[in-house]
Amino acid sequence: MRAILPMAAALMLVGCASSTMETARGGKPTAHLDSHKAPQLVAQCIQFSWQEEKVFGDDASGYLEPRKQGGLTVYTRGAEAFVDVYPQAGGTGVDYYAQKNDGVALQRRAAAATCL
Repeated sequence: MRAILPMAAALMLVGCASSTMETARGGKPTAHLDSHKAPQLVAQCIQFSWQEEKVFGDDASGYLEPRKQGGLTVYTRGAEAFVDVYPQAGGTGVDYYAQKNDGVALQRRAAAATCL
């Protein structure tokens, strides 16, 4: 029983994040970036950079999951920011989405850009 409650809470959070991400994908990304690196390497780099507590403090989170359309998605708690990382001609495309245009969102975008 003890294991069921945390698992149920985690599934609810993932469901909310997925809904938020699908809504955001219906519009234009906050930024589009390109890389010559492999999608897996770019996504892992972004995930690790977003988990940096020295930069993001208590908000340091980065979760990685496969995309239905191919590639990977890296997202934060509540999907306040996320990137879709996918193969494209000549390398990798990265679509960055942010719910807010604040300092943290700009830091996450900059961290993602360092992984290209």
